[in-house]
Amino acid sequence: MYKLIKQQGKARRGEIITPHGTVQTPAFMNVATCGAIKGAVSALDLKELRCQVQLCNTYHLHLRPGDENVRKLGGLHRFTRWDGPILTDSGGFQVFSLAKLRNIKEEGVTFASHIDGHKIFMGPEESMQIQSNLGSTIAMAFDECIENPAEYQYTKRSCDRTYRWLVRCRDKLKELNSLETTVNRQQWLFGINQGATYDDLRIEHMKRIRELDLDGYAVGGLAVGESAEEMYHILDVVEEYMPEDKPRYLMGVGTPVNILEAVHRGIDMFDCVMPTRNARHANIFTWSGRRNMKNEKYTLDENPLDEQCDCPVCRNFTRAYIRHLIKSEEMLAMRLCVMHNVYFYNTLLMRIREEIEKGTFEAFYKQYREILDKRI
Repeated sequence: MYKLIKQQGKARRGEIITPHGTVQTPAFMNVATCGAIKGAVSALDLKELRCQVQLCNTYHLHLRPGDENVRKLGGLHRFTRWDGPILTDSGGFQVFSLAKLRNIKEEGVTFASHIDGHKIFMGPEESMQIQSNLGSTIAMAFDECIENPAEYQYTKRSCDRTYRWLVRCRDKLKELNSLETTVNRQQWLFGINQGATYDDLRIEHMKRIRELDLDGYAVGGLAVGESAEEMYHILDVVEEYMPEDKPRYLMGVGTPVNILEAVHRGIDMFDCVMPTRNARHANIFTWSGRRNMKNEKYTLDENPLDEQCDCPVCRNFTRAYIRHLIKSEEMLAMRLCVMHNVYFYNTLLMRIREEIEKGTFEAFYKQYREILDKRI
């Protein structure tokens, strides 16, 4: 259930009340692809880092350790020891981005595993079965992810197929949730809006999928090659057709500024590998902009990564020490940088929630959209 608490312009402050706890929105979902945040950060660390939702990957967990094995071990919550909400993506994006050879038909997609090349078939029913085995709080519908730019007629056919697949996902999940043996019989389903960068296709597709009255709605197929301005335009176009009483999720986005812009346009939920991937390459997000910790100027710098941050890393370690760990290729360097960036993202969303509540989000948005993308 989604509860709207306050709105400023299109920016929404709300709550998503799930069987595994309440999510304060806008919210960032921390990406734990294979059941763990990359960078030696466990589920036990995440509470201290202000994490609310863990996002796990259907495709990768299906390949290893195998979703049936996760089911036998009690589902993802028991397996990973994360007790809050978990969202699993459908596997669609990985099928279309990782698989070199794939064959798309009405039934689903046949593709080769990126690990050992063995053939796999995945369609709406298979994706729902895998996610049901994983026992996540929210399952994402199986959709076709197409590249941008995409040809208009192909995009139209793809939207139609994605709609038909969504109906099959809904029906399959309803069946699975009725079974006594299902790990999480209250599993939710989010539908995904597609249509590349074509306004009319996006609007038509959103109108069709909202009629299915799902638990939430995502905007997919963005941040895959189009400009930031094109992405913001699509959000402006689609937002008025998204149900007001359901969570709105922008998939795979993005930078702190992308998040600010999307909240400004009425989006509630985000996920992205950027905070963790950047951290593993010594790129740190701060309230003053982005910092490259490999720079020599930090050799004798005894300040924390960010003077305005109170994360466990900034409270205890200096830039000089963290740069030393990075240059020495110590594993601790990656862990500390990842912890800081995850905390920063979750704190950014916490600040956004506070500003909407106070009615000062517009000023916050205007101030920080200029600062957060800046390279220090």
